[in-house]
Amino acid sequence: MDVAELNRILKGKLLRRMPKTGDCPLGFGGAGVYRRDESDVAENCFYRPLVTVTVQGAKWSTVGGEKFRLRENEFLAAAVDMPAQNYVVGASREKPFLSISLDLDRNVISGLLSEYPELAPSGGECKGAETAKIDGGLLGAFLRLYELSENPREAKFMAPILIREIHLRLLMGPLGGQIRAINTPDTSGHRISKAISWLRANYKEPIEIGGLSKLAGMSPASFHRHFKKVTEMSPLQYRKRLRLYEARRLMLAENETAAGAAYAVGYESPAQFSRDYRSVFGNPPKRSLRP
Repeated sequence: MDVAELNRILKGKLLRRMPKTGDCPLGFGGAGVYRRDESDVAENCFYRPLVTVTVQGAKWSTVGGEKFRLRENEFLAAAVDMPAQNYVVGASREKPFLSISLDLDRNVISGLLSEYPELAPSGGECKGAETAKIDGGLLGAFLRLYELSENPREAKFMAPILIREIHLRLLMGPLGGQIRAINTPDTSGHRISKAISWLRANYKEPIEIGGLSKLAGMSPASFHRHFKKVTEMSPLQYRKRLRLYEARRLMLAENETAAGAAYAVGYESPAQFSRDYRSVFGNPPKRSLRP
């Protein structure tokens, strides 16, 4: 089947599964489907490494410091943890935005790269996120992945096989170079990914570029250049987003005060926290507090 026919089948299944706006985990591999009936609403999140496919509609996604427009039958692959803001355009109750996503599993990727050494990266710079048009092979694999969620007994046995296939198709596809580079030891992308993992675990701590560059095995100048190439942000900007997203979560999910959230994520000045929060989310922190 061609892409148009595969899209038609998957679209129909998603609409039957999700009669109204919302998120629906599929129960394996971090896979999920999403429906949005509203436009012009910014949704902020922190992407894990993932691939997300637009099945219907369009959205703007700012991932790290780069903005992408995702249309129907296009996909985005984020190879490292990245702050993201999604902004659906043109959606309605009659024609909602629909997408399906899957977490990227570093263990699966490493295993495939070991099994197929011909997939080794060819060198050069890499980006942490990029978009491409989907082909029938990859879209068909996502259709079968969704269909597994309708048969839990089969999913238990077949999901790992199909998830592996999707990873292999991604590695062989137009965005495979960036995924391979981030996950191959001793590449600049892999070294930056190690620094990103440290930042995610230690975002409350002060940043010492010298220490981070040493962790990555680079000079400070080289580290800063490669970090910005991968994320389109400086290490300080990335750390600030980590803090702000966690503070927002604390206020929304745990009913924390603005000042309490600021101190919890490492800010020493609530006033500075308020300025940074407004610059990223467009409103002061008090707008995120529960009534």
